[in-house]
Amino acid sequence: MQTDLSQDFLFQRIREILPPQASLVDVISEVLHVSSDSAYRRIRGETPLILEEARQICLHFNLSLDQILNIRSGYTLFQTTRINNNGYSFENYLQDILNHLENINSFIYKQLIYLTKDIPIFYNFSSDALFAFRYFFWMKSILLHPSYKDAKFSVDCLTPEIKLIGNKIIRNYINIPSTEILNTECVDSLIFQIEYYKDAGYFYCKSDVLLVYEGLENQVEHIRDQAEAGCKFLKGENPLYKKDNYKCVFNRVLLGDTTILIITDHLKTLFLNYDALNYMITRDEKFCNDVHTDMVNLIKQSTQISSVSEKQRNSFFNILLSKIEARKKHL
Repeated sequence: MQTDLSQDFLFQRIREILPPQASLVDVISEVLHVSSDSAYRRIRGETPLILEEARQICLHFNLSLDQILNIRSGYTLFQTTRINNNGYSFENYLQDILNHLENINSFIYKQLIYLTKDIPIFYNFSSDALFAFRYFFWMKSILLHPSYKDAKFSVDCLTPEIKLIGNKIIRNYINIPSTEILNTECVDSLIFQIEYYKDAGYFYCKSDVLLVYEGLENQVEHIRDQAEAGCKFLKGENPLYKKDNYKCVFNRVLLGDTTILIITDHLKTLFLNYDALNYMITRDEKFCNDVHTDMVNLIKQSTQISSVSEKQRNSFFNILLSKIEARKKHL
C-alpha cells in the first residue's frame, strides 16, 4: 500500500462520510480495536496500515479497497439492504431510512436527486390512508408476511411506532434540497395495486378504497403545491416561510428505476432500488460521478415544472389527477 497517497486518501474519504459531530480518531480506534494514540498515528501516516486493517476499515465504511489502491478493476462495491421476516423487519427498514436522512441533514451542504417511475417513497408517510395501504401491500404481497396471508386491508393497520418513524422520515426529507425527476406514469403502479386488491376482495368495503384513492390524490396535489412554491413543506404549513429547496422536472425521456443520488460536501452516495423495497448503496467515486452526469443530462432534457412553467405544471399534474379521478368514478 502506498502509505503517503493511499492512506491519506482513505482517511480523507472517511472524513467526508462521517457526520460533522463524529470523531475520526474514536471511530478508527473502535474499528481497529487500538488505542486512540495508535489511531492518531495511522491517521497522520506515521504508522502504515497493514492490509487487514485497510480491509476492516473499508468494510466498515463500505468503501472499495480497489479504489483506495487506485486499481482499475471495473468492479463497484455495493452494500445491500434487504428486508426479511426474521432478523430485519419493516420497522428496522424504516428506521434505517430515517437514519440515512438524519445523517444527510447533519451536513452543511446537501443535495438529493431523485429519479423514479413512482411517487417518491417518502411521500407515502404523510398520508395515513396511503401509508397504511402501502404498508399492507408491502407486508402481504412483497414480504409475504405470514400474519397477512388471509388478512384484509384496514386503515388502522399501522402501529404507533411505525407511524412515528414515518412522520420523522417526511419531516427530515422536506429539509433536504431536492430535485425530483417525475413522469406521467408515476401513479400507475399504485393504481394497479389498489385495483388488484379491490378485485381480489382484500378491502372490507368501497369506502376504504376511496380513502386510499383520496390519500393518493391529496398527495399528488401536495406535490403540485410544492412545485408551485419551489419548496418542500408539510401539509398545513405556509410555504412562504420555507426555504427554496425544491425542483421538480417532468421527464419524457426515460422511465428509469428508482435511483437516489445524495451529494454532501465532497461525497456522493448512490441508492439503487431493486425488488420493490430493497436497495443497494455505493459511494464509489467514479460510479457516482457517472450517474451524476447522466442525471444532470436527463434533467436538462426534461421540463422544469417547479416555480416556473405554470401551464406545463398544471398539464402534468392534471394528467395524474385525472387517472385517480377516473378510478374513483368506477367505485
